[in-house]
Amino acid sequence: MSNEALAFVVFSVGMLTLMGIGMNMGLALVLTGAGMAWVLDFWDTQLLAQNLVAGVDSFPLLAVPFFILAGELMNSGGISRRIITMAQAWVGHIRGGLGFVAIGAAVLMASMSGSALADTAALATILMPMMRQQGYPMHTSAGLIASGGIIAPIIPPSMPFVIYGVTTNTSISSLFLSGIVPGLIMGAGLIVAWKLVLRNLDLPEGQPLPLSERLHATLKAFWALLMPIIIIGGMKTGVFTPTEAAVVAAFYALVVALFVHREMQVSAVYGVLVRAAKTTAIVMFLCAGAQVASYMITLADLPSVLTGWLGPLVESPRLLMLVMMLVLVLVGTALDLTPTILIFAPVMLPIAVKAGIDPVYFGLMFVLNGAIGLITPPVGTVLNVVAGVGRLPLHRVIQGVNPFLITYVLILLLFVLFPQIVTAPVAWMR
Repeated sequence: MSNEALAFVVFSVGMLTLMGIGMNMGLALVLTGAGMAWVLDFWDTQLLAQNLVAGVDSFPLLAVPFFILAGELMNSGGISRRIITMAQAWVGHIRGGLGFVAIGAAVLMASMSGSALADTAALATILMPMMRQQGYPMHTSAGLIASGGIIAPIIPPSMPFVIYGVTTNTSISSLFLSGIVPGLIMGAGLIVAWKLVLRNLDLPEGQPLPLSERLHATLKAFWALLMPIIIIGGMKTGVFTPTEAAVVAAFYALVVALFVHREMQVSAVYGVLVRAAKTTAIVMFLCAGAQVASYMITLADLPSVLTGWLGPLVESPRLLMLVMMLVLVLVGTALDLTPTILIFAPVMLPIAVKAGIDPVYFGLMFVLNGAIGLITPPVGTVLNVVAGVGRLPLHRVIQGVNPFLITYVLILLLFVLFPQIVTAPVAWMR
């Protein structure tokens, strides 16, 4: 067996083994990278250390901590709650209205934070007690909220797009633009799925609020609604880069929380910073560990090996995309979104480009597939968040998410068969 083939075995078996015993993903990446270096006769502790530093030594990655901070400030400063209140004022009285509120709020919040976990936690904390009080089946409600939460990685600003862009050297601005239409289609798909689910639910209708109260709720959410306009508009007009947009989002959320809504005291800022720093540390250590593994994957020339396996499919881009998405579906059931991007995107993108697939389109499909993995067992990070907030058994949440998971898979297939749905709006908006 050649050193390269042995390195592939070390990487595959090593990752599966270390994940199986519950080791931290970042540390598992470092150890498998070190094992590959040993097999390739490329062992050098200085080289490993340099790659660890290089994994986080990137200006665009500065967007990650600031988008995380913006999400924390939104939840602590009342921005998320005002969005949900506004949605409830307009559609809360409809039969199953809280479900539509969850979908609308998920889309709006996705355009501000870019974090599936933060959005899901905010939606679940506010809406699940209300749904329980009004007699909604909790497993279905939890599944809907979890499904709405994963729109956040698709609609800009998106932290996974930032990580994907840095990892593969793809334009982050173009990736952001590519997510607008698919994110709205995901929201529309959830509306259709929720309407179908409602056929089997006995839920009452409420009385619509007076127009004055609806307008008042909308006015209270004005500063929240202005946030995505500033972020996306600033990037589209070239006023600031995606990295700078993250800083603007965090600063804007801080000002609104402290001085406009006045729902957060200055003393609470320290706690918000600590929570954001902890989440940032987890993500950055993953990036550092992935750089070590990625460097050794390049030395072992594993992309060429994979290209050889998939070579016959290069002449058929749609079939190649279907095969790659199937592979990522299997990967997504075992890995979280960030490690999936860090490990597999640099390997798969060159094959996609060789087949003539647009790299921005491939990036959107890659992140969308990984986002669906967030609500796919056994890992299903977002499912665990909803189960924890709603105090529900995980198997009940999995049962409730199935109709919406099927909807997302159909949307994914739609984008594979008709890539123009993604590429045409990007070309128009550039």
